Amino acid sequence: MPDAVSAQVLKIALPSPLRRLFDYLPNRQTPTGGWQPGLRVRVPFGRREVVGVIIELTDHSELPRAQLRQVSDTLDDAPLPTDWRWLCQFAARYYQHSLGDTLHMAMPARLRQGHPMAGRTQTLWRAAGAADDERLARAPKQAGLHALLLQHPHGLPGRAVSAHGFSRDQLMALEKKGLAHAKDITLTAPAPPSGSLLASPALPLNREQATALAALHEKLDDYHPCLLEGVTGSGKTEVYLQLIEAVAAKGKQSLVLVPEIGLTPQTLARFKNRFRVPVVALHSGLTDPERLDVWEAAASGRALIIIGTRSAIFTPLANPGAIIVDEEHDGSYKQQDGLRYHARDLAVARAHRQKIPLLLGSATPSLESLQQALTGTYRHLRLTQRPSRHPPAKLELVDMRHQRRQGGLLPASLTAIKNTLAGGKQVLIFINRRGFAPTLACHACGWIAECGQCDARMTLHRQPPLLACHHCDSRCGLPDACPDCGSGDLRALGSGTERTEETLQGLFPKTTVQRIDRDSTRRKDSFEHMLKDIQRGEPCLLVGTQMLAKGHHLPHVTLVVVVNADGGLYAADFRALEHSAQLLEQVAGRAGRAAHPGRVLVQTLHPDDPHLGQLAEHGYGALARNLLEERRLAQLPPFCFMALLRIESPKEDAALALAQQAAQALREWLTQSATPARCLGPVPAPMERRQNRYHLQVMLAADKRSQLHAAASWLVQWLEANRDARRVRWSIDIDPQSLS
Repeated sequence: MPDAVSAQVLKIALPSPLRRLFDYLPNRQTPTGGWQPGLRVRVPFGRREVVGVIIELTDHSELPRAQLRQVSDTLDDAPLPTDWRWLCQFAARYYQHSLGDTLHMAMPARLRQGHPMAGRTQTLWRAAGAADDERLARAPKQAGLHALLLQHPHGLPGRAVSAHGFSRDQLMALEKKGLAHAKDITLTAPAPPSGSLLASPALPLNREQATALAALHEKLDDYHPCLLEGVTGSGKTEVYLQLIEAVAAKGKQSLVLVPEIGLTPQTLARFKNRFRVPVVALHSGLTDPERLDVWEAAASGRALIIIGTRSAIFTPLANPGAIIVDEEHDGSYKQQDGLRYHARDLAVARAHRQKIPLLLGSATPSLESLQQALTGTYRHLRLTQRPSRHPPAKLELVDMRHQRRQGGLLPASLTAIKNTLAGGKQVLIFINRRGFAPTLACHACGWIAECGQCDARMTLHRQPPLLACHHCDSRCGLPDACPDCGSGDLRALGSGTERTEETLQGLFPKTTVQRIDRDSTRRKDSFEHMLKDIQRGEPCLLVGTQMLAKGHHLPHVTLVVVVNADGGLYAADFRALEHSAQLLEQVAGRAGRAAHPGRVLVQTLHPDDPHLGQLAEHGYGALARNLLEERRLAQLPPFCFMALLRIESPKEDAALALAQQAAQALREWLTQSATPARCLGPVPAPMERRQNRYHLQVMLAADKRSQLHAAASWLVQWLEANRDARRVRWSIDIDPQSLS
């Protein structure tokens, strides 16, 4: 009879798009703790070997045991963290994604490659004994080394000892005499010296901040979702810091999410200046070994404060104490391919599961979070005052119609810029278009430079000179003449950051002009160096895209000019107005954050637009409540739940045929199952052709989340069983944040 181990079947999640587990037999090398869920194993899969995670053990398989292959190798003695596995399984289930792919994406690359789950360590040498020890009287080299170690009570690594001209033999001799000893420490989040949690004292709070913090303290040991709605510059970060102090005092960890890597260094610096406990960061700029070091430090509980971008939501925590999501409205929290998760929503699920406080902060809350606050599901905390006592600058709408522009700027804007610079202050010119101009056109025949792979126009760049598509990244040189009529009268249409920068350099030759966009900040740390130059306070002109609109403290900026506010106001996406209003309010918040009041000029071709007028006159809060009422009447999120089936193929007929089949089959199933959900489409995506592939969409909406997931789950199974679906790319996007 087979023994108990050989009778077991291991159900393993593998990095595959297939939404299923794979059956394997255990090998003879039983792990130290026995076979159990959460262990990483290396298994044969087709002609290669891959790393998978055991999900469950059973004594049954649908395949004959003779067809089951054995595990090749066991990689761990202990399972991966329980909270991390729960979150991955929840995300895979909620977002209708393969569990194997979800686990693969959520773990550091080193773990995916089969490396041990351990952070790197470093050996430090420390001195022992007195400086004038008699045993060193006849060993001058050892005496010199001993003196060096005494100068560094925290220890010196071996490489530093060698750099001072000493050898390993001399270290060993000192160790043998009991005058030196070695200690291994972790490179990331080593144990801090005992004493106070704080490296610098907390700042005094105003009445609103103190009220918000007191509300957070009411439930430090339970799930407590709060929305902190505070105008830009109102001190939300200080509330975060003092909440984290209370959590760390209990020996618990805090996870802080920020929307973009550009915010991570300044946030990390501020947190490290405040706390003496280990603070670590997780973002895309880390190397693979660094990412594993941080992951392990968090999983072990050594790192008490973890700061990271979107993917940091999957960081395991040994002693979870609080989750904070800064700028919770930001679209970068939504993953746009693969596992299309939303980090903010996973933070809600995780905090609820772990029974810890959740704090969502924003000056312009998403309509989903605002609705939860208005209905009482989230506690609504408000900060309306800035430390400077200056109220946030109101938007001043400047009519662009029938006016001549220079580099996109109107005469009134240029006058305001001149006066601000004369007063020794800084100016931010916000233009959400990279490049020199949105496109190149022939003045003779009307030809326009269009992308050959997308339904989009090529953007003209001057540095270096070329035409580029910002959707598929295809590039080509500038034509000498019009390809259609041969005319040499080719002209740039509109303005981008490069053109506005060039115009301002010509108009203000003695003033520094800093352009900040994706093109000018490609080099590592270039953005941080630019911010340091700006924060010195010398008069300068900042020309930037939305990179500058998010969370940056620019105390010397007193004037903001928005070159064109109309870009996102009239898009087909029902969220376009919400996102545009958030962006305008955020960029306006860069003005007047310190001693001097700010001013914001918004250039627009539609100064009479009622939504824009409401935003300018009454602020984002009033507009958001108006938009919520419009969404309620139209039965759009957050008053319904939505999923999007995205289909793409290089063959338009193939994409359309599958989309029609899927929509028809789904409608029939909804009728037969009496599931009260709505199926709309198929319709072309807002940009139908992108990268030479045709994109179509089928929309699914329901009044209850359970109804949406029942229909989405059925649709996934139908697609996986459909042969035509294997000839195209398709994906299900739960809670889509964009229709593009």
